[in-house]
Amino acid sequence: MNTSNNNIQDYIKAKLESFRNWLFRYSKIVMPVVLVICVAITVVVAVNANKRKIAEKETLEATEEVDMSGSLNVVPEVPLEQDAVPEINELFSTYYTAMVEGDTATMDQLVDKLDATEILKAQETSKYIESYPVLEVYTKTGPKEGTYIAYVYAEVKFYDYDKPIPGMRTYYVCVDENGNYYLNEDGEEDKNVLNYIRELTLQDDVIDLNNKVAVAYNDMVAEDDELVDFIVDLNTEIDKNVGEALARAEGSALPEEESTQGTDGETAGPEQTEEPGENAFTEPVTVVTRVRAIDVVNIRKSDSETADKLGKAAVGDEFDLLEEKGNGWSKVSYEGGEAFIKSEFLEPIETMQADASNDGGEEEPEVTTQTDTQDDNSNAAASTGTVTVIENVRIRASASENGEKLGTAYVGEKLEVIMKQADGWTKIKYNGKTAYVKSDFVE
Repeated sequence: MNTSNNNIQDYIKAKLESFRNWLFRYSKIVMPVVLVICVAITVVVAVNANKRKIAEKETLEATEEVDMSGSLNVVPEVPLEQDAVPEINELFSTYYTAMVEGDTATMDQLVDKLDATEILKAQETSKYIESYPVLEVYTKTGPKEGTYIAYVYAEVKFYDYDKPIPGMRTYYVCVDENGNYYLNEDGEEDKNVLNYIRELTLQDDVIDLNNKVAVAYNDMVAEDDELVDFIVDLNTEIDKNVGEALARAEGSALPEEESTQGTDGETAGPEQTEEPGENAFTEPVTVVTRVRAIDVVNIRKSDSETADKLGKAAVGDEFDLLEEKGNGWSKVSYEGGEAFIKSEFLEPIETMQADASNDGGEEEPEVTTQTDTQDDNSNAAASTGTVTVIENVRIRASASENGEKLGTAYVGEKLEVIMKQADGWTKIKYNGKTAYVKSDFVE
């Protein structure tokens, strides 16, 4: 055994001696090669280390940027809580009481960015609301410290309808420097906040709450065919009154025209009224003879919101105009008889030029037909900008609950508006096409 080990050691020594002699003989060639290999290894290690440091730096900077924006990397899966924050419950109790009473001063204190239109609409809507007999407040923690996302289920009782109607709205509740909660509805939050709210609203417990409210409302509609008509008529009446109030406000803000001044600066009185002489020029009178519907609107038996409905006009339907009344209604020819449509939903398409001094002679008045330069899908109520989705809502191909589903719009999304219809639907542009969403879910 010892002899064998000695033989192996002798063999190894001989090989090492042979390698040393070879290395010495070719050292001028071998050493530079070895040096190049060592340098290459050093460079590779250094480059990899540098890349690692750069990646770590970029990751750190990205994390700091996210933290600076106030967003969170992951939306927490926290449970939906009812009546968890007494101060927020008190906030909504005060806010909904103010809506019933039309107390816009209180509402303005509780809401950030409440504009003039919203104030007028709140005042007008309060005339029809009797109470909110049911008010339930559900919350989840918000994207920033001290904030909450609130889902408020409310049943509203109107004076002219015998049952409370269920509904739900989503609010972003923030806290001011004094520790008081307020409703942030300025619509200018950054994308991180909007994405947070959208993701939170897609969590299972929020979807379940939304579905519960939707089922309750749909059940009421199924039991009472007049409910949808009531809501459509109510929204139409409120929008009309708000529009008239805005028009009056804008008119009162204009400077008074100096219409009573004569050409010489003196005030014109009745004694200065000049009777038209034989050669006086008489302006022709334009008389509208045919009109077209620019919105979906009810056709009624008389000029009243409570009159019997004879039908419903679709966008683009045309009618012979019999009389445009001063109370905001137009009398039209309908199915061989007479009917009434709100004038604000009609536009003239044929007019007649008549001489005001015409005493019924043989000369026929000139009839002018307006040329419609718009495409088939457009109308007088053209795009008015965008609306914001306040609750997740289906986008459909037609203005019907049974219309083809094209997609879903989530809370906070902006939709391009074509027209807000009187039937409770809003026509929008979606992926280059015309589509519809329920008006209750956008503002």
